[in-house]
Amino acid sequence: MLGTGAMAQELVVKIGHVGPTSGQIAHLGKDNELGARLAIEELNAKGVTIGGKKAKFELLAEDDAGDPKQGTAAAQKLADSKVNGVVGHLNSGTSIPAAKIYSDAGIPQISPSATHPKFTRSGYKTTFRVVADDVHLGGTLGKYAVQQVKGKTIVVVDDRTAYGQGVGDEFIKGVKAAGGKVVAREFTTDKATDFTAILTTLKGKKPDVIFFGGMDAVAGPMLRQMKQLGISAKFMGGDGICTANLPKLAVDSLADDQVVCAEAGGVEGASKKTLEDFKTRFEAKFNTKVEIYAPYVYDAVNVMVAAMVKAGSAEPAKYLPVLAKTEGYKGVTGTISFDNKGDIKNGALTMYTYRGGKRAEIAVVR
Repeated sequence: MLGTGAMAQELVVKIGHVGPTSGQIAHLGKDNELGARLAIEELNAKGVTIGGKKAKFELLAEDDAGDPKQGTAAAQKLADSKVNGVVGHLNSGTSIPAAKIYSDAGIPQISPSATHPKFTRSGYKTTFRVVADDVHLGGTLGKYAVQQVKGKTIVVVDDRTAYGQGVGDEFIKGVKAAGGKVVAREFTTDKATDFTAILTTLKGKKPDVIFFGGMDAVAGPMLRQMKQLGISAKFMGGDGICTANLPKLAVDSLADDQVVCAEAGGVEGASKKTLEDFKTRFEAKFNTKVEIYAPYVYDAVNVMVAAMVKAGSAEPAKYLPVLAKTEGYKGVTGTISFDNKGDIKNGALTMYTYRGGKRAEIAVVR
């Protein structure tokens, strides 16, 4: 019978993570999942206590393949498993329908990367995100295209997903607000590999800026085909294309400074070292570099747990109000505070380009 008292004092806390760990953007989904794994391992090593009990954190990882149907099935599975909270999903197209399931079950959900405005505007009390949304991201890129890149003939292509279409819409608004003009808009899909027809049409417009709303798996081949067709326009996009993997996917078709992209989030000054330390730990642990969102997943898990500790309970109904009032949490991606919609306050954006096949920071903008 020895040790049962100690066992009774242990509290198992189940945290769900959902991302596309199969399919075209599996490299991004795996990156997210590893961010969650690192957070969970470090929390367990620290020996966190919640309400006087030693907490043991368990990660329940699900794959949604970036597909809304699979996303809602994964969400239902986690809700049925009575998880204490969920970090995910990666895409807006899966996060938005899943949000209703978590809301119905009363389970807090923090997305590390869903940027579509609608995600936090459905009135659910359980929905949060730790990155700036597309209104901010697309709008900032649109203004940047006109004011900094000096784009005169701007065209837009999007992949028709909730994310791609949404960021494309906001980019166009940003261009117009800055006094610029979008002369054409074309559509593709998030599974497409051949863009010859679209690019040939656009080439006739002699664009100096092509904005793509979508992910790196599509942007890479598109850049390759632009080079083949002799299109030397600046290529702009949101966080979906702004990955470490883009040069590899473009197979040496990237000219230095050709791409301008923005990632939701951004750290300045002293916070930079915190983020670099995280990347070093991540690389040592998993023998791979951070793609893009792993640090945001890591912060999302830790913000959730900090609310549980403060509330003295891992029960969703008890720690949810504390989570909603999160103010000034110091994460590896910067300071996290939520507004009344569950959006991050004063979210930063980082503008990047690529030089010599590596991502290079241009500036942090708010």
